[in-house]
Parts: sequence; structure tokens; C-alpha cells
Amino acid sequence: MKIELHAQTDVGRIRQGNEDNFLVLDLTAARSWSGASQESEPPLALREFELSEPGAVLMVSDGMGGALAGDVASRMAVETVREMLLGSNEETGGGCDPDVPLVECLRNAAGYANYAIHRKSLEDSRCQGMGATLTAAAVSDSALDFVQVGDSRAYIIRGDEIKQATKDQSLVQQLVDVGQISEEEAESHMFRNVILQALGAQSELAPIMSHVPLRRGDIVVLCSDGLSGKLRGEEIRDVIAGCDGDLAEACKQLIEEANRRGGEDNITVVLARFTGDDLSASADPITIEHPYGERRLQGDEDDTTPIN
Repeated sequence: MKIELHAQTDVGRIRQGNEDNFLVLDLTAARSWSGASQESEPPLALREFELSEPGAVLMVSDGMGGALAGDVASRMAVETVREMLLGSNEETGGGCDPDVPLVECLRNAAGYANYAIHRKSLEDSRCQGMGATLTAAAVSDSALDFVQVGDSRAYIIRGDEIKQATKDQSLVQQLVDVGQISEEEAESHMFRNVILQALGAQSELAPIMSHVPLRRGDIVVLCSDGLSGKLRGEEIRDVIAGCDGDLAEACKQLIEEANRRGGEDNITVVLARFTGDDLSASADPITIEHPYGERRLQGDEDDTTPIN
């Protein structure tokens, strides 16, 4: 299986700083690229590469807490996940056991990132109350496995179909689930930016996990709410389709369109296309599976305190 990718992050039109971040990680070659790096373009070796064991990870993180804190939280999320998966974390050792599924390693890394950010927020008064979303895809065995904390999103595009592969952990999504408001009302609801979970905001974490079998030509979109809050899924699909396969141009146009519609928030997008003979060419409808259930890390008590 071959992966072609591009990513871009933008401060938007209103914010003074960028609290978003992203990570592209090729575990086979121990190569990575993040939004915090000095490179605006992906390293040549990460623009297109063959996937082999143990696989690859794609991730978006949206920091919160204002000024210094949001940037610190999203950077810590990206760096902790990278270090844990590469085995370069001096405190924990890290690394992914070959006998453990990559998504389990990713979930555990998210748990440790939660612990590290929470501890930092308690120890440093400048970072009090900080947190970050985490939307990450583990790519292995001709499939994507998602780990979701917060309201950054992942979409899958297959031909003319686009489907959201993650579920927002937000107050408005909870209201939609119980039938109090419609999905259309959620888009403009006064509490649409209130999330129920973030890395570092609480000592416990309950990631939502999902699984998507890949087909040849599938495109995955990971994005912060600076994009998904401005463009619907179908509009994202249409922008990408209009770029004739150029993922760099698609990232650029998606961000430009979000800015044209206000650009009140930071905007981050990661695009990856999957090709190769190892993937089925079937155009079956996209299926989102939940084989893992929702499992709480570091405790069993329910805690869904809203987070701004």
C-alpha cells in the first residue's frame, strides 16, 4: 500500500497565534513531520511512501487555553504521541510492541499525553486549564483505526461519497444524539464550541475508537474545527475533487475557503490518499465500524464536564 499526503496549518484571520498542530509519522523509517516544525512543506520522503509494518500515524490536535497554553497543549500532544510510538520517551520507554495492534499503541500514547498535559497544567500556572483535542488515524493492514478525543474530525472520501469517520465529543453532538436539536441546528448553536473531553482537561480519558477498511483511491481528511466549522463534508469533498488529485493544492484551497468564510479560528488539514495493489478496488459504500467500544483510561468514573 502506498500513501500520498500533504498537510497545512494556518492561523486564520482573527487569532494572533496558532494553537493547532498536526503529526505525520512513518513508523517503519522513524520519520515524522509536524505543524511545529520549520518546514512548510513535507520532507520529500514523507510526501509519498510505501507502507509496511508497523505502519503510520496521522494526527491533528487543536489546543485550547489561550495565549501560551493552547500552543503548549497541542505541541505536547503531538510530541508525546510521536515519542511514545517511536520509543524515544525517556520516562516511559515507549515504542509499540510488534504483537500489539498499532491502534492500541496509539490509544495508550493518547492516555500518556493526557497525563503529561494534565500534570503540566497543574505544575505551571501559565498553563492552568489548558487542553487539546486529538484526532488520530493508525494506518495498518489495509485499514484505518481512529482514536478520537474532542471535536477535531476525520472524513473518508471514496469516489463521490464522503463520510465522517469520527464522532464529535461535544455538547451539541450530545443534544443531536438525544433528539433535542437537528444536525443543521447544531451548526449554528450557541454552544457548538463546547466539548466534553480534551487531553489534559481531566485526569481520566475515554477515547472513541472506530475502524474503516480501506479501498484503493480512498482519501482521508483530518481537520480541526477551523475547517469543519466552516465547510460541510460535501463541500470539503468538492474542493478536493476540483484539485485533480493535487493534495497540496487541495489543502491550500480548503484553508483559503475557510478564511473567506470568516477564518475566526486556526485551520489545520491533513490529506492522505491510499493506493496500491494490496488494496481492493471495490467501490463498496464506506463502512464505519466500532469494534473496540468506548474504554476509559485511568479510572472508571464518568466525567463529562463541558470544556470551552
